[in-house]
Amino acid sequence: MLVFGGAALSGLGGGYGFGEIDDPQGLISHVYERGVRYFDTAPIYGFHKSEQELGRGLKNKDSVIISKAGVSWHSSQRVNLSNEPKIIAKMLEDSLRHLNREYIDIYMIHWPDPRVDVRYSIEVLQKAKEQDKILSIGLCNTNDEEIELAQQISDIEYTQCEFNLFQDGFSPLAKTKLSMGWGTFDKGILSGSVDLNRQFDSSDCRSWAPWWKKSDWRQKVEKVANFQYDVKSLALHHSLSELDFTICGGKSIGQWDEIFELSQMQVDEHQLKAA
Repeated sequence: MLVFGGAALSGLGGGYGFGEIDDPQGLISHVYERGVRYFDTAPIYGFHKSEQELGRGLKNKDSVIISKAGVSWHSSQRVNLSNEPKIIAKMLEDSLRHLNREYIDIYMIHWPDPRVDVRYSIEVLQKAKEQDKILSIGLCNTNDEEIELAQQISDIEYTQCEFNLFQDGFSPLAKTKLSMGWGTFDKGILSGSVDLNRQFDSSDCRSWAPWWKKSDWRQKVEKVANFQYDVKSLALHHSLSELDFTICGGKSIGQWDEIFELSQMQVDEHQLKAA
């Protein structure tokens, strides 16, 4: 099932985002009209801008919103990771306000925090679930040990990890849950929008993020250039065939129409195996 990736809405907000977007509300309306009902977001996507845009665009619409807690930022906009219970509780309330909703359908711990026992974080979410502020609890970028600990406190229904032709971030236990894959096109490498000469806008985290600069994205681009099949189609179907939910971060109506078209195409099983 296709999921709209809310990092595409970050625009000039800062944080984890991929550059300016012309008409966020038009894009949300378009993908909804084309049948997408699941929308993934997080506070760090544009420092709440993504949540705010989805709150406006999905008002009074039958939709499922996924958001997360644990990755916040300081006043200087330096990213901070903390799963301290008081931070999780505050981020949930902030997200409810920005999304303009009484509850969030699926709420996740964004990243494991080695300094905090996940059971304390999940206790906060379980209490919120009992108060009908969230409907389902999930873990993002997780592992078997974290899932086993979290399940001592509450039912973990969803997991979300990086998943594409280059990377399978799911641990064995994580894949037994309702699985959501992010990074389907590996930040544009597998869609063909990133080549060796690509220049990124200052509002695009790929222009400054240390994790991107230190990554092997150039080697990946070279591999994609030498691939004999339609890589974008294979990347999409690889996720659709392996996981319950496939998150895509198209920033324009044209990009999403291509995703819809590719999702309806048949892909040779031998090509998928070769990929």
